[in-house]
Amino acid sequence: MRITSKGQVTIPAELRARFGLLPETEVEFVADREGVRIIKRRAKASEKSRGQRLIDAIKRVPKPTMTTEEIMALTRGE
Repeated sequence: MRITSKGQVTIPAELRARFGLLPETEVEFVADREGVRIIKRRAKASEKSRGQRLIDAIKRVPKPTMTTEEIMALTRGE
């Protein structure tokens, strides 16, 4: 595995799945005697979880103002 010119490296899919490294997961780099480790950052008590952020986003979606029948009438040209 190589580091790109931008300092990026791809984490293998097997390891991402095994350790729950989903998109938008915050990670930290920790230097130790052997080199550098990547660890999943624990959320602070004041931070919302990824799931809670998704629920909040869904709640912001506007509710439909038309009934299904009204929408179907528009598609039929009534």
